[in-house]
Amino acid sequence: MDIAALLASAGINVLLCAVLFSLYSILRKQPSNANVYFGRRLASRRDKHVDLLERFVPSPTWVMKAWETTQDEILDIGGMDAVVFSRMLVFSIRVFTIAAVICTILVLPANYYGRDRIHKDIPFESLEVFTIENVQEGSRLWAHCLALYIITLAACTLLYFEFKNVANLRLVHIIGASAPNPSHFAILVRGIPWSSEESYYDTVKKFFSYYHASAYLSHQMVYKSGTVQKMKDDAELMYKMLGDSLGKTCKPSFSQCCFCGGPTNSFKKISNEIDSINGRTGYTDRHIDGRKKECAAAFVFFKNRYAALMAAQNLQTSNPMLWVTDLAPEPNDVYWTNLCIPYRQLWVRKIATVVASGTFMLVFLIPVTFAQGLTQLDKLEKMFPFLTEILQMKFMSEVVIGYLPSAILVLFLCAVPPVMMLFSAVEGSISRSGRKKSACYKVLYFTIWNVFFVNVFAGSVISQLSVFSSITELPAQLAKAVPAQATYFTTYVLSSGWASLACEIMQLFPLFCNLFQRFVLRSGDDSNDGALSFPYHTEVPRVLLFGFLGFSCSILAPLILPFLLFYFFLAYLVYRNQPLQILNVYVTRYDGGGQYWPIAHNTAVFSLIFAQVIALGVFGLKQSTVASGFTIPLLLGTLLFHQYCRERFLPVFRNTATQVLIDMDKRDERCGRMKDIYNQLHTAYCQFSSDSSKSECFSCHHKESTRVHPPEDLETGKENNNKDMSWPPVHRSS
Repeated sequence: MDIAALLASAGINVLLCAVLFSLYSILRKQPSNANVYFGRRLASRRDKHVDLLERFVPSPTWVMKAWETTQDEILDIGGMDAVVFSRMLVFSIRVFTIAAVICTILVLPANYYGRDRIHKDIPFESLEVFTIENVQEGSRLWAHCLALYIITLAACTLLYFEFKNVANLRLVHIIGASAPNPSHFAILVRGIPWSSEESYYDTVKKFFSYYHASAYLSHQMVYKSGTVQKMKDDAELMYKMLGDSLGKTCKPSFSQCCFCGGPTNSFKKISNEIDSINGRTGYTDRHIDGRKKECAAAFVFFKNRYAALMAAQNLQTSNPMLWVTDLAPEPNDVYWTNLCIPYRQLWVRKIATVVASGTFMLVFLIPVTFAQGLTQLDKLEKMFPFLTEILQMKFMSEVVIGYLPSAILVLFLCAVPPVMMLFSAVEGSISRSGRKKSACYKVLYFTIWNVFFVNVFAGSVISQLSVFSSITELPAQLAKAVPAQATYFTTYVLSSGWASLACEIMQLFPLFCNLFQRFVLRSGDDSNDGALSFPYHTEVPRVLLFGFLGFSCSILAPLILPFLLFYFFLAYLVYRNQPLQILNVYVTRYDGGGQYWPIAHNTAVFSLIFAQVIALGVFGLKQSTVASGFTIPLLLGTLLFHQYCRERFLPVFRNTATQVLIDMDKRDERCGRMKDIYNQLHTAYCQFSSDSSKSECFSCHHKESTRVHPPEDLETGKENNNKDMSWPPVHRSS
């Protein structure tokens, strides 16, 4: 592949981005698209009387306004996760700016003049001339070693300060929250032992009233959603999506709805009809043996944050499979469907998802190998002889080699995030943010494996597996394979990076939904139900993958760095666009607390170590013992830096400090806010969405006793009536 083919791929993507950005600048000015590009929150405040000529003329004003958004605005509305994602882009811009400057000055000339040869004009030069493959054996490679040292030191320095700033910002965000977080006072209890003599509700009350008598406040059971409740919730959801718009636009006398063909209020009657049936018959899920509808899980509330933290971290009984406690997610973050999963099944589910993910990864080798085969024209002509004349055309060959393989791979990769999200849901996560974080891990591993390793060792499945048969030869094999595929990674950055950002700013799916609502449902309403949340499980792995490619190819093929740098700058503008995508297009229902930054830190350190291992193999192949000797201390220093950061900052992301929680408790006690907080806890974790269900969320439908009974024997399930309440209890012989 030569420079001309690379420029052809870049030209196609630049043209696509220019068209979509221009179209976006026009569509965002249309009043009918205000709910798509400005969200429901700003659609009502946006001035819809725009000059007619200005509405249909592309303008770059959104680029200039992108710089006006501050980090405090992102934190207030988007939460810590939005700030962390923004910091990932800032870190990438800084480190790859340094890498691009250093590699352009030191590495690129060393690669280009690394071998005595007659050079062609730049447009007709092969891209291999600019890689380390062009450096002859016996060279000292001091420029490459020095560049590797500078890039590593710059990356580690930036990572340290970013980790420190994000950790401090997370702490400030927790302390400075305007409203108390109910999850600080609550824990989730699973594995509640079943008793044939009493309900789960009474079992939980008895256990925590006895063993946590001074701190226990109350609890809320988790219920299985029955058929009637599901029908009612689905009807209310459909009415929320369609009922209001149908009621405003459909005319019962002259026209029918384009969607259902019924009269105006026919759809609204669904929810009311279910309510009337329940009212006449008294048939609800709550009345179908309430004890059978209870799950072996409950939210337990405590009088202060410190007591909740201690209860969540400590082992409650000698049997670790019973009375399992975890810190409760935020109320809007709870993934209610998984709370009813028996705790004993979770380890089986995790193993099953690992096996399913691995199987899906192996099956995905087929499209990846097919896409990689398109980069070899001779094999393509043998497989499809009728394409020989077309492939001999210079422009078509440049398009096929420079654009088509990466474009096909990008299309196949679109199916990965939904599948991994499904696997993460089956895994049993108790929170939506946890499910999305787990999917983020899976997508990241999947993309690094398929985009990098499978393409590097392209060929049959057997040859790809035999590559790793000898670990000692891995650096040398990577040193041979990675530079040869550096040009493909450059085209992948163009097709997957630039084009994906253009599609992201266009908001194609919400735009299609808006057109469907207006022309199919005949609704002129600008309201938006705000169902979209930011796809961190898709965007975070993409950004980290490009960072991985940048570190791995920085000294091997430095031509990739300008294209990567342009991607990160463009991503920074797109996601900080005013109106900011995270702020106005997406709705932040819950906050993950910045848990994506440890993923970014670990991936960056892994990328650095991997780049050093490849460099070590390359220096060995080029017989540069001095460069190889200097690389080993750099590798060890990077590992020590990573371990230090794990010990210094990672515990802050796993748990909230006891000192912070006690200070917050004392502050609330001095301000007299504890009573209000207790009242809010009663309705914070409401499982059902309807108003009638909310009123029953914390109602004690069980007959409570004023006397605190001793808890039941955890092994037999029977009440322990022994006077000696030492643990474990002594059983009476029957």
